[in-house]
Amino acid sequence: MDDILGLLRIKVVRGFKLAKRDARSSDPYVIVRMGKQKLKTRVVKKNLNPEWNEELTLTVADPNQPIKLQVYDRDTFTLDDKMGDAEFDIKEMVRVLKMELENVSNGTVVSKVVANRENCLAEASSIVWENGKVMQNMVLRLRNVECGEVELQLHWIHVPGSRAL
Repeated sequence: MDDILGLLRIKVVRGFKLAKRDARSSDPYVIVRMGKQKLKTRVVKKNLNPEWNEELTLTVADPNQPIKLQVYDRDTFTLDDKMGDAEFDIKEMVRVLKMELENVSNGTVVSKVVANRENCLAEASSIVWENGKVMQNMVLRLRNVECGEVELQLHWIHVPGSRAL
């Protein structure tokens, strides 16, 4: 327990304008990886704008390690088709977690991460103090594909007995 910093809950909210990989649509799902951890959402059948609203939880030991996201189209008789990938880091979120935020008003935007060529953000990502938690909303533009974005919501879970941030 003393080698982890905490848990990162990732809510995979939805996808937008995902690439068509079957005749009329796709059956998308998302894989999230951090180091050796690999988590997967359920498959949403025949939908290029799927709503997963699914929460996945990663154990964070190294906050400098990128989190990788891959979207696939589930196929029955062949290998699943790639529908793009993205990655993001939590360095700014960890920086905010080290701040004294107890006296900050609910809903306050504490920091913003700007979309640029070095990250996969489709738009600026706000880090907000919400109901006693640090939350980050983001929309990632998928790479290595003709189109598609995925919306995520992150929040940090402190684990009693974990090493300090």
